[in-house]
Amino acid sequence: MKTIEIHHPYSREAIPDDDVVIALGFFDGVHRGHQKVINTAKKKADELGLKLAVMTFNHHPSVVFKKNAVSELRYLTTVEQKKIQMERLGVDYLYVIEFTSAFACLSPQEFVDQYIVGLHAKVAVAGFDYTYGKKDIANMETLPTFAQDRFEIMEIAKETAASEKISSTMIRQMMSAGDMEGVAHYLGYHYQINGIVVHGDKRGRTLGFPTANVAPDASSLLPKGGVYAVKIKVAHKWYLGMAQIGYNITFEKDRPMTIEVNILDFDQDIYGEHVVVEWHHYLRDEQKFDGIEGLIEQLKADQVNTEDYFRKIEG
Repeated sequence: MKTIEIHHPYSREAIPDDDVVIALGFFDGVHRGHQKVINTAKKKADELGLKLAVMTFNHHPSVVFKKNAVSELRYLTTVEQKKIQMERLGVDYLYVIEFTSAFACLSPQEFVDQYIVGLHAKVAVAGFDYTYGKKDIANMETLPTFAQDRFEIMEIAKETAASEKISSTMIRQMMSAGDMEGVAHYLGYHYQINGIVVHGDKRGRTLGFPTANVAPDASSLLPKGGVYAVKIKVAHKWYLGMAQIGYNITFEKDRPMTIEVNILDFDQDIYGEHVVVEWHHYLRDEQKFDGIEGLIEQLKADQVNTEDYFRKIEG
């Protein structure tokens, strides 16, 4: 897969000459609804013998429209995570458009001319609720007018589960409730966060449960605080673990939030390693204990519950 980063106005030389089927959307999470759009586009591209292209943005449009600051936004998938998912889905060209004020000022006709026709699209595929400007004038219903018969349009109906539309908003709500099984069901894969292992206070070692203190990508959305059964990828190998998102309230007040992962059957120093934490199952809330002994006993129970969970799901 080739990733092409586009700053408006783009140079024609930046655009591959191939005719494409293009899938359109922001695709935060690349969830099952998004996958339906991309898989439909992939099938059409294969039928026509064309390349598959996907267009997304480097950040949410709300940054430009002053609804959110960049520092406030949290995503289900970062751009780097989107790249991984898109390659898995068989995408040939991933266009990452810098969503700037200049880009936002494009009229619907200019967007279609420059970013669908201009990218050599013979077919444009998007969800039923896709917009490319003000939603009352730049929606899927009006797209044929702007297309002017220059490309085919495929509109994808909403993907539902239990009669509810699969959406990034729904997945975010599940994450805020700690329902990681539900999140995985709607995403079509287990939720992951990328991060780097940094130094902490090393208190876990004194308890017999050493932890990797993971500093996540600042733009990643975190699940609800608490203790989870997780998997963690270190140097291309996956391990079982139990992770806490919390503040270590047993030891002192007003501590910063941390993600600490106790990796089962693991005894290596991994400071500076880039890791992937995969969130499987919510075990319990963070608790404050009166003494160290109570905390250790709970950690032992968490380990047993983590091992039992993975034993059951992996048979």
